[in-house]
Amino acid sequence: MIHPKIPNAQTVIQLCKAKKIKHIIISPGSRSAPLTIGFTNDPYFKCYSIVDERCAAFFALGIAQQLQYPAALVCTSGSALLNYYPAIAEAFYSDIPLIVLSADRPKHLIGIGDGQTINQNDVFANHILYSTSLKLDIKDEKNIPENEDFPIFKNLEDRLERFLGFQKDIQTFNEEEINIAINQAVARKGPVHINIPFDEPLYERDTKLSVTPKVSDISIKPKPLDNYIIQECFDTWNASAKKMVLVGVNQPNEIGKKWLNELSKDDSVIVLTETTSNLHHDSFFPNIDQLVGPLSVDEQKALQPDVLVTFGGLIISKKIKSFLRKYQPKAHWHIDEKNALDTFFCLSNHIKTTPHQFLEGLLTRITHHVKSDYHTMWEQVKQQRLEKHELYLKQVPFSDFKVFEILLQAIPNHYILQVGNSSAIRYTQLFQLNRTLDVYCNRGTSGIDGSTSTAIGCAVAATKPTVLLTGDLSFLYDSNGLWNNYIPKNFRIIVVNNGGGGIFRILPGHKNTENFDLFFETKHNLTAKHLCKMYGLEYSSADTELQLKSKMKSFYMESEAPKLLEIFTPSIVNDEQLLNYFDFIS
Repeated sequence: MIHPKIPNAQTVIQLCKAKKIKHIIISPGSRSAPLTIGFTNDPYFKCYSIVDERCAAFFALGIAQQLQYPAALVCTSGSALLNYYPAIAEAFYSDIPLIVLSADRPKHLIGIGDGQTINQNDVFANHILYSTSLKLDIKDEKNIPENEDFPIFKNLEDRLERFLGFQKDIQTFNEEEINIAINQAVARKGPVHINIPFDEPLYERDTKLSVTPKVSDISIKPKPLDNYIIQECFDTWNASAKKMVLVGVNQPNEIGKKWLNELSKDDSVIVLTETTSNLHHDSFFPNIDQLVGPLSVDEQKALQPDVLVTFGGLIISKKIKSFLRKYQPKAHWHIDEKNALDTFFCLSNHIKTTPHQFLEGLLTRITHHVKSDYHTMWEQVKQQRLEKHELYLKQVPFSDFKVFEILLQAIPNHYILQVGNSSAIRYTQLFQLNRTLDVYCNRGTSGIDGSTSTAIGCAVAATKPTVLLTGDLSFLYDSNGLWNNYIPKNFRIIVVNNGGGGIFRILPGHKNTENFDLFFETKHNLTAKHLCKMYGLEYSSADTELQLKSKMKSFYMESEAPKLLEIFTPSIVNDEQLLNYFDFIS
């Protein structure tokens, strides 16, 4: 087998292999050649070549999101590394493990005006679990620096002995740092950065390994649930007549159905689930904005919980955030092994365990439920809202609202639905979804910048087919995400093109002015048609309800290439239809 000659590169590659880091996303570059040579010549690794580093990082994010295990990124030195930052931030806030392997120049070539050099140490400082810069290998005894730390040795034998000692110390340090970084990514689920200086020559190869790095085990020990804490929670829970459970971004099948059923039996509990929670039960409340948006002041006061329990990732619904900040619970517990964000400014307890363990520990103690009409009251409101929702759909004209109804009903069973940010995910929140779907959205930073790349990475790693539902600006912003050779034939993209950032028309402000059109809504006349031709996707479009329903009949059928459907909606009426919706269902 062919290996890079540089020990640092050999060490990184061997430790990635030992820790089962299989998916390697490489962006072309010269300084990273030792890593590229090693990864691509070892059949263990699945290597991908993606030119645009920003797209490469989101592609890796999609893979890691599905595997719940790290994917590794390889880039050259300089600004290439900075292009990873949006995906690194998303991974940091979404608890997705990524390993960044950045090639760098030796220290003596940094800060002197050499090409493709920036200060790469700790470049992701505020959004990384662990960051390290490895030490440069000493190539031979002549390579030992001659300074106060490395005195000149006149005796060649003495110099050689010292050289071997220094290289051993460097190797030990580098092995320890690489082990720590990868172990952190796996155990704590998040991004880590390993910066690796390489000196020329970069392309030398060998058929034998010169180093055998020590592998430290990844330790993932679940913390036992503190009996005192759970008893304290139980006492408060059992004495409360109004309990709200709010679930954000959550992996499918993370919580046993037994405990979901137990929650449903308690009349003092309402469970609010977001589209991205991947939790389903007939007694839960899956359309939060539909429930909360039209509430009167008296109804808001009646909904105010005594106890709020939250788990999962960041919350999409602005309406529930606004409500809970105004009508705060007496106690707010967040269940998460890592972090607890004080989203509603009333966090009283961070319980460091999994939601499954917490519910099991809490609900097994309950022998009887407190008498309450909390759930019954809001179940009645939910049913009223659903009836009004259906009535509104019968009268709404062709618009984003109508389009999302048709699209979400048409997705086949057991698909992965990747949703773009901004208006796409907010419209999706308003509809009852097929429960066989797994739903994902980049809600860590809520940016529109990497939705396409993430969805393609997801499609590559997933065992189920994937469809991306996105808006026009998000799609165009990340159109380089199509610039790769790995898109599966069964991958589908749906672009809802309303000619700009339609969500800004919903927000307060002066609409229909030149300033608004240019700097907020960013009106445009672009389409995806020519991009599809360039990247080899089957393209179709629709701009009426009849056309859309007709296109959906064949859209998910087998094909020789991925498909994209672009739907053109009238930008002027979309905001009116959405705002009218909340008035109608109130």
